[in-house]
Amino acid sequence: MKRIMIGGAVTILALLALTYVGDYLSVRYQIPGGRPQFGQVQMNTLYVIHVKAGKIQYEPGQPETDQCVNSLFPHFGDSPCWYLTRHPDKLIEI
Repeated sequence: MKRIMIGGAVTILALLALTYVGDYLSVRYQIPGGRPQFGQVQMNTLYVIHVKAGKIQYEPGQPETDQCVNSLFPHFGDSPCWYLTRHPDKLIEI
């Protein structure tokens, strides 16, 4: 039983590593041919201000455009576009 569990865990880790490498190669070498590597997402800037009695106040800032990568995982220091479109708020603590 223990042997099957270890084999299953190794198989899952190998599949995850293979998915990551395939994702990286598809972004690095633009596979398929006409797909853009990078995109842009409009981000809402919110300043987080800590006030008295442990309360938090949010002040809106100017919207920003952030660069993102069209992939499943983060690559080249950029977050995936699918993640940034679902989380468009950029919090800055003051």
